[in-house]
This record gives sequence, structure tokens and C-alpha cells, in this order.
Amino acid sequence: MTDTQPALAADPGAIATPHAATGGLVKTVVELDRVVIRLAGDSGDGMQLTGNRFTSETASFGNDLSTLPNFPAEIRAPTGTLPGVSSFQLHFADHDIMTPGDAPAVPPSE
Repeated sequence: MTDTQPALAADPGAIATPHAATGGLVKTVVELDRVVIRLAGDSGDGMQLTGNRFTSETASFGNDLSTLPNFPAEIRAPTGTLPGVSSFQLHFADHDIMTPGDAPAVPPSE
């Protein structure tokens, strides 16, 4: 199974195109209709900052997008307690986006 097959399984409308890369290598580029990603980690790990920067870069390419930041009430957990989980979900495409997406487009594991 190639690297593109899981992505194609996740989005039946995806188009895979081989492109020549430097050094004579062939790299397969997969075009997707839309993408939903979720960045998650412990509070204070920079998930919100990473999500905001990814959003800015996505917008700079002219994509439409919708975000869903999610963070706990306590940004930094008190010493000796378990930290909360912070996440940032981003849905982007080259056409109108109305929601932050239902779930990330994760290809099935092999």
C-alpha cells in the first residue's frame, strides 16, 4: 500500500498526481476537496499558538477556513495535578466553509 492510499480512502474525491522532485525522486501530491485537522496537547504546550499560526498561513494562501479552539479553564494546572488538554481544530478549503468540521480527516491505520 502506498502513502497516498490511506489519504484517498479518507476522501474519495481526492486526486493523486505524481510530481518530479529534486534529485529525480517522484513525490505524489494528493489534492483534497477540504481538510479538517486537530492539534492537541497538554495545556501550555502551545496548541493555541500553533493553531493560530497554521490558520494565518492557510488564510495567506486564499483558503476559506473555520476554527474551533478548545482549552481548559486553567491554562497551567496547579503543581501536583494533572494538566488539562488543549486543542485547536481547523477546517479549510478553497471554497466556502461554514463549520469547523465534524471530525479530523484521519486516514485508517495499516
